[in-house]
Amino acid sequence: MSATTDISSRGSAAARALRSADTDLRDAALQAIATELEQNAAAILAANSEDVAAAVASNTAASLVDRLTLNDERLAALAQSVRDIAALPDPVGRVIEDRRLHNGLELSKVCVPIGRVLVVYESRPNVTVDVAALCIKSGNVALLRGSAAAGRSNAVLGDTVRAGLVAVGLPADVVISIEGSRDDLGELVSDASTADIVVPRGGEALKDFLLEKSRIPVLAAAGGICHVYLDRDADAEMAVSITMNAKVQRPGVCNAAETLLVHADRTDLLQPVLSTLRDAGVELRGDERTRAAIDFEINAATDADWDAEYLDLILAVRVVDDLDAALDHIDLHSTGHSEAIVTDSLEASHAFTDGVDSACVYVNASTRFTDGGEYGMGAEVGNSTARLHVRGPIGLEALTTTKYVVIGTGQTRG
Repeated sequence: MSATTDISSRGSAAARALRSADTDLRDAALQAIATELEQNAAAILAANSEDVAAAVASNTAASLVDRLTLNDERLAALAQSVRDIAALPDPVGRVIEDRRLHNGLELSKVCVPIGRVLVVYESRPNVTVDVAALCIKSGNVALLRGSAAAGRSNAVLGDTVRAGLVAVGLPADVVISIEGSRDDLGELVSDASTADIVVPRGGEALKDFLLEKSRIPVLAAAGGICHVYLDRDADAEMAVSITMNAKVQRPGVCNAAETLLVHADRTDLLQPVLSTLRDAGVELRGDERTRAAIDFEINAATDADWDAEYLDLILAVRVVDDLDAALDHIDLHSTGHSEAIVTDSLEASHAFTDGVDSACVYVNASTRFTDGGEYGMGAEVGNSTARLHVRGPIGLEALTTTKYVVIGTGQTRG
């Protein structure tokens, strides 16, 4: 039996078992997983420290090491997020539509699990637990393919999750860890029987690879070239605080800002904003008008900078003529993840939210809020930049599809 066939058969068997598990049993599994995470904290953190040491030894960027790192606080938050997911309403079985047809048939449209969700992700061990918890709550089997950089962490976390499942009588194969090379991944997704949907959670290269290779439907949740735009009517203090948070708080994540756009009438904002960023260790790359507006030297931006997802303390800065020019720039260079405007103008805020075609759009708030946990979803599988079937943070509702249940009294169609 090939590896692909084995995964397909194991996932299908687990999905059948999970379909008969009621809300209480799935919630009990999540509570057991949270307890296992707390009880196995020492082993989890030891494995993670080895991954982190290997990343540091290979000169991985500090922001990416941060993304890889677990500590007591982050692990405790991870366990709490599992409990938060358990406390959320169960989307499975929710009746969206219920009506009687002209022939007397009773028709209901009901939310059901998608089935087997394959998630391919890079260097973030918390995703192992987040995805597993969301899938269990929504009645889905989770097929998890993490990166080698977090291999030790993912292995221990996967075993911990499976121990929680077994503790309440659910199959361990409700969560299946997948290893192998990029070629192995290509072979896996080329077989449509492997999973019902695949979600890439990583950079644009990973998304493009899966879109090219996969015969499984792809729900793109990939890179984020996110923008902050300082409008003509921006408050100066807010401009500094929002730009700082969007860039500096966690630069190695996909909702961090990569480009700052500034209205040509507000180049006075550049000095306080960029000097604060510089003092925080951010490397700045600016266009000609930006460099002329400040009293210190920064690197010149190139065309490549407008399409760069740095995932690091680097920010591209551009002065634009007006709001329309900002929208033009975003439309050309954004990956459709998250964009923000800082403005006191209601008209400008409406024009921005209407004009930006991204999954999440902010007025006077940081792009860093694009997160399932922050949106009250407990966690997220990723942030979808696709149009179908969901856009934005992928939570419980997005992990369901629908089926029609039709009940009759012996009707036949003439």
